[in-house]
Amino acid sequence: MNRVHYNVTGLQNVQMKTQVENALGKLNGVQMVNVDMERSSIEVGFNDLTDKSEIKQCIEHVGFEIE
Repeated sequence: MNRVHYNVTGLQNVQMKTQVENALGKLNGVQMVNVDMERSSIEVGFNDLTDKSEIKQCIEHVGFEIE
């Protein structure tokens, strides 16, 4: 399993956390999503059915800015 980690801005509450978890979970190939609100970070585990650019676009589409 591949992993990617992003520091983000805009992660302010549980609703936003749930929203990004649900969006990433719908991507084909995503196997794990870990959102850390204290550190404003998102870690995603994925296989070869998806790639980092799709994950990044999904996070940005939900409304977060990647640092």
